[in-house]
Order: sequence, then structure tokens, then C-alpha cells
Amino acid sequence: MECPICGNDTFRVIFKFTEPPAIETRYPALSKISYYRETQQCEQCLHFIAVQEMDLSAIYEGDYVSATYKDKAGVQATFEKIISLPSHRSDNTGRVNSINRFTADYWGEFENKSVLDVGSGLGVFPYLMKTKGWNVTALDPDQRAAQHISEVVGVETICGDFFNVNSDQKYDLITFNKVLEHVKDPIAMLAKSKDNLAEGGLVYVEVPDGDIAALDGSEREEFTIDHLYIFSFISLAITADKAGFYPIMIERLKEPSTKYTLRTFLKRKE
Repeated sequence: MECPICGNDTFRVIFKFTEPPAIETRYPALSKISYYRETQQCEQCLHFIAVQEMDLSAIYEGDYVSATYKDKAGVQATFEKIISLPSHRSDNTGRVNSINRFTADYWGEFENKSVLDVGSGLGVFPYLMKTKGWNVTALDPDQRAAQHISEVVGVETICGDFFNVNSDQKYDLITFNKVLEHVKDPIAMLAKSKDNLAEGGLVYVEVPDGDIAALDGSEREEFTIDHLYIFSFISLAITADKAGFYPIMIERLKEPSTKYTLRTFLKRKE
């Protein structure tokens, strides 16, 4: 096995799972498959890799929403529950406030800035960004999620896989909130964002922080089956560099939900 981030071929086993941990969503497509997986860590860049033979390719085209939210009513109820959280308990409020502070300092005062949010899910983040005056476009591969965002949030919505969506539209900000850990080639996905990034634009990335989460053991959301990768501080920086970006800032935090997170703002290399 070769690390997809740094190319190193030496790893150590961090965790072994012979059954789903209590915190993990049960996916119908995987219910009849023998469950075994490992979390291994690259000894060079400290990137965490999920080693398993189970095929997860289909879950984001329907199984993820069905297993997590059940149906359209469940999506709506969960959306309303999350947007009703007080600000001190909301990951999304903290995320939006951080983005607005950083971009205001970076660009100065601005109006009508555009943002493309890749992997929008319930649409909470697009909803909050819209309330702050951003011109928002949401993208999600699940038809039910895309329909919910379009109808309830009221922003432009694209349904599809980001790798397969061809558009000449340029955005001032492109966001990947807890997305890159779910895809087989995070470097390629991040690099593709340059096609739609406006001159002087920024990319914002959030990923699980494996360095700190591993200290709390395996019963963490960071290490559930839907995460193909869990990033280290080093591997996130290398991912950005190989995708053609300079990290302007990288920081780690513990969110109100107790998730350990790495976040970074990226500028395209000239």
C-alpha cells in the first residue's frame, strides 16, 4: 500500500474494527457484508487511511441520506433542528463566523461575493452563508438533498458528483466542509476546484483531525466507516501543496459537537 498523500509505503495499525462502533451509522448496503476494517497511519506524513474491502461507492448517491435521515421529512426535521441550535452549540455558526472574519480581513469590505459549497448535505452551511449576504451555490450528489436545499434554503443548487460537473462559473470562495475525507482522491478533487475559482479567490477546507482524535481512542466519529481518510496537520498541508495551493492559514479546533477539526484557507499558486 502506498500513501495517497506522500507516497510513503510504511504504515502502522492504529485501530482494528470487527463490528461497527456504537457511534457509526448503519448503512443498509453494508448490512450483509462481513465487517472488518483497520485504521492505519502513514509513518511519514501521519495521514490516516481506512483499510477495508467493503465498497462504499454508492452510499452518497442515496444510502447515506436514507440511513442518516430516513426520508424527506427526516431531512427537513434535522435541518430545522440544527439551524435552531444556539450559536455556542453550532458547528456551522462557528464555521460561518470564522469564514466571514477571515475573508473580511483578507479582502477588506466586500459585497456580493460568491461561494460554491461542495457536498452541501442538509444545506445548513449554505443557509447561514446566505443570511450573511453571500451569493451561494450548493452542490450535492444526492437528489433529495439537492431538492431540499433548492426548495427550503432557496439558493442555486447543482445535483451531481463534483468530478463530473462541468461549469465555467467562477466563485470567489469554494468550500469543502468535511468532504475530502470521503473521496478516494482528495488531491484531485481539491485541484479541480481551481477550474471554478475566480481571480484572487480562496478555497476553504475542513477535515477531521486524526492527530488529536486518536488520543481519545477508536470510539470517535472521526474514525467511522464513511471516512476513507483522516488527516494529520502535515498531510493536510501536503494535500494543499500537491493540489496547487498555498495554505494561508491552518489551525485545529474542537467544535461544539466535540469533533476534532483541521481547517485551512488556501490560495492558488501562480
